[in-house]
Amino acid sequence: MPELMRRFIMEEDAVTVVEIILILVVLIALVAIFKKQLTTIVNNIFKKISTNSGKI
Repeated sequence: MPELMRRFIMEEDAVTVVEIILILVVLIALVAIFKKQLTTIVNNIFKKISTNSGKI
């Protein structure tokens, strides 16, 4: 059984640099596309935090 586990672990491939770069490109593209919406959401969250912090 230990030999089977060792072979399974050694068989798995690691995440390659190309895959990481592709994921980053997709995330950057999504941020660029939805920049206005994301900015509005973040601003609203910070407004709520600052107004509600006085109640604590």
